[in-house]
Amino acid sequence: MQASQSLRQTPLDKRQAIKLLLKAIGGLIALLSIALLAPFVMAVVSGEKEQWTYLTLSSLGLVFGLLLFLQPAGEAKLRARQVFLLTSLCWVSASLFATLPFIFARPYLDFSSAWFEAMSAITTTGATVISGLDDLPASVLLWRAMLQWLGGIGIIVMAMAILPFLQVGGMRLFQAESSDMSGKFMPRSSHMVLAIGRVYLILTAAVISLYLIGGMGSFDAFVHGMTTIATAGFSNYDASFGHFSNTPFLVITGTIFMVAGALPFVLYIRFVKGDFGPLWKDSQVRAFVTFLLIAIALITLVQIVKGRELGDALMHTAFNVVSVVTTTGYATEDYGNWGSWSLMAFFYLMFIGGCTGSTSGGMKIFRFQLSQLLLRKQFSQLIHPNLVSVQTYQERRVNDSLLGSMVAFCFMYFLLIAVIALGLSLFDLDFMTAISGAASAVGNVGPGLGDIIGPAGNFASLDGGAKLLLVFAMLAGRLEIMTVLILFHRHYWRH
Repeated sequence: MQASQSLRQTPLDKRQAIKLLLKAIGGLIALLSIALLAPFVMAVVSGEKEQWTYLTLSSLGLVFGLLLFLQPAGEAKLRARQVFLLTSLCWVSASLFATLPFIFARPYLDFSSAWFEAMSAITTTGATVISGLDDLPASVLLWRAMLQWLGGIGIIVMAMAILPFLQVGGMRLFQAESSDMSGKFMPRSSHMVLAIGRVYLILTAAVISLYLIGGMGSFDAFVHGMTTIATAGFSNYDASFGHFSNTPFLVITGTIFMVAGALPFVLYIRFVKGDFGPLWKDSQVRAFVTFLLIAIALITLVQIVKGRELGDALMHTAFNVVSVVTTTGYATEDYGNWGSWSLMAFFYLMFIGGCTGSTSGGMKIFRFQLSQLLLRKQFSQLIHPNLVSVQTYQERRVNDSLLGSMVAFCFMYFLLIAVIALGLSLFDLDFMTAISGAASAVGNVGPGLGDIIGPAGNFASLDGGAKLLLVFAMLAGRLEIMTVLILFHRHYWRH
């Protein structure tokens, strides 16, 4: 009886939980308001007329955020189920606040377009509704890039500054956001996340430095450096990374660091600590790199057969394949023009994703590995019905519960894509646009396929309702689907 009562919250506990949720959201908005000062400074330096808009939004956001954050919330702790709500609300609140500069400053978007752009940025999707990027003020280009960089991993590090006040387990939130399976090997989860943040900064600084060496301007290097390591894909140009396609050093650098952003960040921490083995021996990393090499080799071979020069074919194939698989969303050229076969090939690549515990989206390589284990088990049992075997992954036993959750995720992943695609078709979009747009949004890939939302296009012409549908898809995809969909389950809100 007492155990049953302990599982239920009193009305006072629920009110305190709401205060804790508002406190977390307030702290996040306050931190984003401080980040908004960077575009303000850029606008002042560039002499942009919207400079005071940025300062006003930053000031109002800081005041509002601090009012929520500084309110007393008592000693109540959030329950495990409430962490899912906290995670979703933080991302929704952050994206809504990030929407304001797109509405009240250039490019002066309507709400649905602005929210699409902000959600695409903060979920590191990389799809855009903005045309004429080449002529946009530096301040808005910087804001887009900062949102993607923060959305990669930085936003988790910012949340860690808030969570100690809320007595919420940081590891639980980190797992809810990224489905990390790499293991908790540091004494405190906050130490681990801060260590990941330091690695994130180091990799960002490294790619920016190499872009500068390769001939990028300082602003372009800074922006593309942030969006490369975040596997995010926003560029300062309508041509995306194709603006630099004539500089092989930059294309190769971008390819390497997109791969770096798609590897488990906890392995970098071990590497820095002198433990070099995991980065090379990790089965997930090996599978990911092997898949990339095979995909690049096959597509390059097809292009060579069709008459393209080897070096050019290899460079552009490697960049665009890595961009799609890591869900970055850059493009050096419109790969939809490589032939009808390329549409199918890149559509398949949209579903892969990088490694768990990285900045990339998609289904993640480890789920394909677990699926292989499950398939092997089924074949073995068909051949030897009485065989009892133990499945292992990363030197850990894989039980039926884990395999069941993986199957459930994959089912919901494809079901969500099917539902979103059906919804998009109601807005008179053709099949390729609807299905690739849904797959791209749920996988946080960026551009879709076809003439409208392909690498050479954008999402500007879509109806406002279609954009809002894709906003939900991007959020669900970024939070690994179950974190969002569980909020719609009727049993979640009981007690």
